[in-house]
Amino acid sequence: MPGQVTLSDVAREAGVSLATASRALNGSANRTVGEELRKRVEAAASRLRYSPDGIAQAMARGRTTSLGLVVRDIADPYYAAIAAGVASAAEVGGLMVTLAATGGDPQRAVEVVGRMERQRARAVVIAGGRPGDAADDAALRAALDSFRSVGGAVAVIGRPAEGVDSVVVGNAEGAADLARALHGRGYRRFAVLTGPAGSATAADRTAGFTGALAALGCTVPSERLVPGEMSRDGGHAAMRRLLADRGDVDLVFAVSDVVAVGALAAAREVGVDVPGEVALAGFDDIEAVRDVTPGLTTVRLPLGRIGAEATRLVLEQQAGAPVLAPVAGEVVLRGSTPGR
Repeated sequence: MPGQVTLSDVAREAGVSLATASRALNGSANRTVGEELRKRVEAAASRLRYSPDGIAQAMARGRTTSLGLVVRDIADPYYAAIAAGVASAAEVGGLMVTLAATGGDPQRAVEVVGRMERQRARAVVIAGGRPGDAADDAALRAALDSFRSVGGAVAVIGRPAEGVDSVVVGNAEGAADLARALHGRGYRRFAVLTGPAGSATAADRTAGFTGALAALGCTVPSERLVPGEMSRDGGHAAMRRLLADRGDVDLVFAVSDVVAVGALAAAREVGVDVPGEVALAGFDDIEAVRDVTPGLTTVRLPLGRIGAEATRLVLEQQAGAPVLAPVAGEVVLRGSTPGR
């Protein structure tokens, strides 16, 4: 569709770099391109029906005060807490936040970044929706490169992204710390509700947890790695499948607190006592689980601070090496894992 064409698409069609395409279409006070290259880029833009309508030029000289925030699921308390941190810091910095959800669709994140480029947004923060697949990740990187080539600032939350300022969340490390703490409480027969296959965050947490257990001599068999959506209903469905033939599992790790809440409900429905028969742990320490009975063991992340830090990165972004801002999790042991 014409509205989805970005400067990156034009550069690829013309066989030139993003920088060259930008200079050819938007002009530059410092460098110009030759007539032949300019015509080639303009022809490519015409074929693709790319129309900057002055947006790229305005971004180069003076952008809007909009910050685009991309999350996986607006209803998820994890992303809501991050969004609150972004919004608070953005208000102090004089920016307005535009929130978009991907629903776990990698292409959706690419489309949102393209829209932010066309709307002259000053910055984009990717807080969710980053794909684990290499091809999808490359498509998102290309969209971010296009956005930055016309003056936009970018930051990501989670895994570090190549060449981009990143708030690096210690997902794997936090899950590993949790695994060691639970092993120390006497648990030996583990299962994991691994979340969706396309989530980099879920994959990191699963790998961190199972890797730490393997180092302690506890292997989690493949049939005890149960996928599902990163939601309450996803956790409920995954736990029901696990409990249908749980064997000798004595602890279930859900890769997010929201998934753990669904798992707890499923256990109660089929008469399985938590933690008497099966212990349960989550990840994030969202506010909602602090009133759950039994109290949920989890890994606490400073979610509001994570959002504020990402906003600071885009407000202060400068040329040079990308800034990596690490954020660690903290294991919080509660009544859902009393020990064996």
